[in-house]
Amino acid sequence: MNEVLDFAKDYWWLIFPIGGVAGGWATRVGAYNEKRRRDKIELARIKASAQTEQTRITQTSRTAIQKAFARHDGVNARWFGYEVDLATLIDYPMMTDLREPLTLAFHRAKLRADDLRPIDADELLDPAAFAEYRDAVGEYATSFDAAEREARRRRQSDFSPVERERLERARRLVAIAADNAATPAERQAAYRKARAELDGLIAVPPAASEQLETRIAAALEPRRD
Repeated sequence: MNEVLDFAKDYWWLIFPIGGVAGGWATRVGAYNEKRRRDKIELARIKASAQTEQTRITQTSRTAIQKAFARHDGVNARWFGYEVDLATLIDYPMMTDLREPLTLAFHRAKLRADDLRPIDADELLDPAAFAEYRDAVGEYATSFDAAEREARRRRQSDFSPVERERLERARRLVAIAADNAATPAERQAAYRKARAELDGLIAVPPAASEQLETRIAAALEPRRD
């Protein structure tokens, strides 16, 4: 202890430079620690911001996916009105005539959109997959609009007078086949005659035939008291 006091007494003049050095070192350490603290806070803020942005992007993507699905379903519903309603199809036969470029284009676009639509919507969170599906749905909707406009404009104008008479007879027969007030035998006979009238004139989708056949078959079943 005495030796320390003797050293301090003899070399008192060193206290000032040593103290200055120590003070400067302490200041630098404090500044470094403060910078590290601020860096950690900033890093945490950036991570939180990135997570928030990713969540926003994901939510936006899911919203876009649902909009694309809704548009797809809407066009399918419009086509369904032709596909299962034989009377409507008789009015606008071009909708199933694949010899027509507009009709062929919309049917091809429908197949592509249906093929690209996944069962799991999360598959479309991939930007490339979603863009391909969205564009396919857009092409389907656009091509369907074009085909429908032309079909409604032309109606049965492409048919000869004799063919239009056959279409009109088929329309009346389809109405009987779908009429619950008619007897099962009348409905069945009307359906067979309607198909004969339409044969070679328009392409009847399987869904339209199946719907009428199912309704007629139900009418033929014996009632249970």
